[in-house]
Amino acid sequence: MATLMRPFSAVAHKVAVRASASVCSNPKSRASPRASVAPASSIGATSCSFSFRGNSLQGSSGSRFYGQSGRLFGLRRGVAVRPTRLAGEGGARSMFTGLVEEMGNVKDVRVLDDGGFEMTIEAGIVLENVSLGDSIAVNGTCLTVTRFDSSSFTVGLAPETLRKTSLGECSSGSPVNLERSLLPSTRLGGHFVQGHVDGTGTIADFRPEEDSLWVTIKTTPEILKYIVPKGYIAVDGTSLTVVDVLDNESSFTFMLVAYTQQKVILSGKKVGAKVNLEVDILGKYVERMLQGYKTPVPAV
Repeated sequence: MATLMRPFSAVAHKVAVRASASVCSNPKSRASPRASVAPASSIGATSCSFSFRGNSLQGSSGSRFYGQSGRLFGLRRGVAVRPTRLAGEGGARSMFTGLVEEMGNVKDVRVLDDGGFEMTIEAGIVLENVSLGDSIAVNGTCLTVTRFDSSSFTVGLAPETLRKTSLGECSSGSPVNLERSLLPSTRLGGHFVQGHVDGTGTIADFRPEEDSLWVTIKTTPEILKYIVPKGYIAVDGTSLTVVDVLDNESSFTFMLVAYTQQKVILSGKKVGAKVNLEVDILGKYVERMLQGYKTPVPAV
């Protein structure tokens, strides 16, 4: 993650950009990775200028902010930009907790002239201090904010995203789980969720028990092998604890307490509906490390 931040030298009245982010008007002419320092509380770079007001960075009209990868992560026209959470280069370093912050609603899904897709989502909480390029998990899928206003934000959907997730089934009015990417100061109440969906599952059964709800999800053997009893699983971006793994039925179960049922979209879905699944990354790393031990040793 990278943030635009105040310098440590208030006496010199200088501002700086952390080494993990550079500020310029053109990604092809980025500053060096070292923090740049300019006098008079401003930073200038080829037809753009910036100044701090309190804890906010003020950009001139048309100013654009680029990370070191050249990826646009902020755009303002005379509007103050607050320190922001960023995904890192290409969105690969975003992390989430699986604790859904709010349920939003899909406003519309559009096909672009170049054949791509855009989705606009109505929201409230996740728009607080949002910036262009920020990462927001939508039903557990890490997506990049390309536009936003006071009541909604827009994200792009790549073909691979539509193939791997259930987002292609969303339409106007569909509810979605939303979570902003982690800040360094965020309390980790769920588990580490990357927002990289491994595949989908299908709701096989709902079974109430008092005020809780048993849920059974059927999925593929390729995903099920990473799921273990009492382990973590992200279902539509919600961090949940697996109760049982039913290998012979290619399914697993978990319970939703009453509070969670009210805060996520899962309990509102029907049997047969698709859900996004992301397994605990630890299992993949262990499998990868053990592959070296499976290599046959040639006979002497």
